[in-house]
Amino acid sequence: MASTFAGLMIAGSGLRAANASLNTAANNISNADTGGYSRQRVVQQAADPMRIFASYGCAGGGVKTLAIERIRDEFYDIKYRENETSYGEYSSKNYYMQMIQDYFTDDGKTGFSSIFTALKAAGSQEVMKNAGDATAKKDYIGAAEKLVEYFNSSAENLSRLQKDVNDEIRVKVDKINAISKEIMVLNKQINVIELSGTNANELRDKRDMLVDELSQIVDVKVEETPIHDTNDPDRETGAHRYMVRIAGGQVLVDNDRRFELECRAKGANDKVNQSDIAGLYDIYWEDGDLFNTANSQMGGSLAGLLKLRDGNNGENFRGTVAKDGLGNTTVGGNPRQTVTIEVTAEHLTDLNKCTLAEAGTVNIGNTLYKYDGWSFTRGADGKCSYTLTLAEGEHIDIDISGKYASTGSSIDYQGIPYYQEQMNEWLRLFSQSMNAIFSSGCTDDGKPGCLVYTSDYPDGKEGKFDFADAGGGKSEDLFSGNYQAGQSYTISCQDDTYYRMTAGNFTILNAVKDNAELLGVKTKDSQTEGESEYDNMVLILDTLNDDKKLSFRGANAGEFLTCVLGDITLAAGSAQTFEENHLILQKSLANQRLSISGVDEDEEALSVVHLQDSYTLACKMISTFSEIYDRLILETGV
Repeated sequence: MASTFAGLMIAGSGLRAANASLNTAANNISNADTGGYSRQRVVQQAADPMRIFASYGCAGGGVKTLAIERIRDEFYDIKYRENETSYGEYSSKNYYMQMIQDYFTDDGKTGFSSIFTALKAAGSQEVMKNAGDATAKKDYIGAAEKLVEYFNSSAENLSRLQKDVNDEIRVKVDKINAISKEIMVLNKQINVIELSGTNANELRDKRDMLVDELSQIVDVKVEETPIHDTNDPDRETGAHRYMVRIAGGQVLVDNDRRFELECRAKGANDKVNQSDIAGLYDIYWEDGDLFNTANSQMGGSLAGLLKLRDGNNGENFRGTVAKDGLGNTTVGGNPRQTVTIEVTAEHLTDLNKCTLAEAGTVNIGNTLYKYDGWSFTRGADGKCSYTLTLAEGEHIDIDISGKYASTGSSIDYQGIPYYQEQMNEWLRLFSQSMNAIFSSGCTDDGKPGCLVYTSDYPDGKEGKFDFADAGGGKSEDLFSGNYQAGQSYTISCQDDTYYRMTAGNFTILNAVKDNAELLGVKTKDSQTEGESEYDNMVLILDTLNDDKKLSFRGANAGEFLTCVLGDITLAAGSAQTFEENHLILQKSLANQRLSISGVDEDEEALSVVHLQDSYTLACKMISTFSEIYDRLILETGV
């Protein structure tokens, strides 16, 4: 038969279950405003029935309190984190693209359109009114100097912005490391607790909050699998293996291990793009492997920052190694190896668009090699190639013919390098056209004209852009596209050519600054017509207004800002729109998560009333059984 005290035991189990539920409700109410807290509930089931071998069968054994578990939906966690990844990327893009837009927007006084209009006015209205007036020529040079100042300051702004983005990349990497360390520590604590059969709910909430925070920096994928007893594979130990993957599947945390990232600054002679600042960071794993930042699946604010810092609109250096492309040369008396890479992309065959750094790292067949110089060749057949001189100590001893070669990555985003290249390209086209006209003319007193726009080189020299190779190919023909039939052209990155002109070193020839009379306002054919002759200035203005004579992206020279600002406005507007959309989704998904895992104070209040009744009834049952046992023990006897 059943135990005499079975009823008391059953009532006691109900009292304990009600007490656990009340404590859990109290905990929920206390944490109603705690960020990241997941509502908890008591899991209970009927206890195993008692076998009493009576005709009426088994009697109930009360209630078992199995666990206190979190109420959480993994589906909404995944969706929330995916949205956070997109929000983080577009938020970073929007912030910095708005700054770039501010740099290029014309305020009517110091913007490109205003300065360019003033330059044309100085030529048409002043010099053409009185070509023999030295003051008018000085005014023209003054207007040209404002154009120089505009591009110099724009280049400085973009360089400074690239540095800011680069610094923020390091901050994000440090944050990833800090979060991964906390997750690893929590994994250990959670497993220690849950090996005893208890759910570490609060620690799991804290870990999920860290993953949420990480998901805004970089895309995150979480995997949690139970750990089985090695001696009994069918038995789960209660512990779990918790893995965090980032950036398209790269392992960041594996249970009680983590893999740290580090930023390594590139040297001054290790750039990807010609106008990059020195010291840009590459990201590595602590074991020395390169962190794959070119992964198309990568997202988050880190991806947005990398695209802003390195975005080249997909126009990186790339080609294939020529047949028998390995060669040898001598630099400073030391033997060096060279690699010839054939190219076909327009941004590589047109040197006005070229951004290949003078020294850097080239990837050939998935192996990295340092180079410290290059030359460009356009053959008589029109085929183009670059010959890179490998740095001292670098050597290739395998057949690499036909291997794919590249520097940096093809990043299909218009970031800072793209806008630097746009300025450089416009200046090269503009300077070639203007210098060709001025240097072909003559001054008021009949002396030959000279170029006006030049570059300040690091050695203090000024660019003359009159280089001709040993075969007779002139660099001005190579950059202007006026190729001579059957003529080959070869230039080095160190030669005095327009390749070396950038927005950062663009300037006016010192001699012309000091003496505006050197301005070649006349054509040589009309130099006898008097000092008021200004045919060259007419040609200058015609060239600036005619997209057939000077074309930038199919437009005339004065439409530079329209083209570039159109790119910036589109990118900035797109980033702003997507940021706003993902912010709305963020709030929506957060509310959906809260509807499941959040604490509703009204709901908890009703639950407390119900649990109080259950607790009171359990107490009443114990009191009732107590009276029964008193009567049975004290008042019933033989």
